[in-house]
Amino acid sequence: MKLSARNQIPGTIVAIEKGATTSHVSIDIGGKTVMAAITNEAVADLALTVGKTAYAVIKASDVMVGVED
Repeated sequence: MKLSARNQIPGTIVAIEKGATTSHVSIDIGGKTVMAAITNEAVADLALTVGKTAYAVIKASDVMVGVED
């Protein structure tokens, strides 16, 4: 599979929290966690499970920066 998004970060699924229609999937990428909100149907279609290798694919037109006060 090829994607136009250049930010494809491999990691390991560490948690899947299912809601009524949406799941929050947490992916560990070297000690940091990235969370994605995807449909429960997508979780099933991709056969996502804790411990499985997955990619966090990030494509955005904006990046926000924050600092501590």
